[in-house]
Amino acid sequence: MPKIEIKTLIKADLKTCLDLARNIDFHKDSMAHSKEKAIAGKTSGLIALGESVTWEAKHFGVTQQLTSKITAFESPTYFVDEMVSGAFKSFKHEHIFSTQQDKTLMVDVFHFQSPFGILGQLADVLFLKRYMTNLLRTRNEFLKIKAESLMTS
Repeated sequence: MPKIEIKTLIKADLKTCLDLARNIDFHKDSMAHSKEKAIAGKTSGLIALGESVTWEAKHFGVTQQLTSKITAFESPTYFVDEMVSGAFKSFKHEHIFSTQQDKTLMVDVFHFQSPFGILGQLADVLFLKRYMTNLLRTRNEFLKIKAESLMTS
């Protein structure tokens, strides 16, 4: 099962970073390039423990739907979203926040498993892990810019 870990240092407080990371509307804005939209479940505002959202987005030229649920939540330092249904065989995305001096260290740990056995494993190695890493980095950079701009306003 592939694992992606990304660390992002943000000049903002824990709560601001946590709330942006679980904000449905912010997520839509950060994923505009894939035309991602919330179509069922929690479709706006802050998602919380036990709530789910169904996303529709275009990846690899194909419109897909994915439903994830918040399965763990410890404000302001941690939450987990896990796939309920979608293109992956499974995924678990841990969001971890800690204070580092006057900044927040945001760590994403993303575990995923592709369907289709050996073919899925081959896709992971050839392109999917890189694609998902770039997607998460893009979103994190968007979050960093937004969180830091909120601290200066």
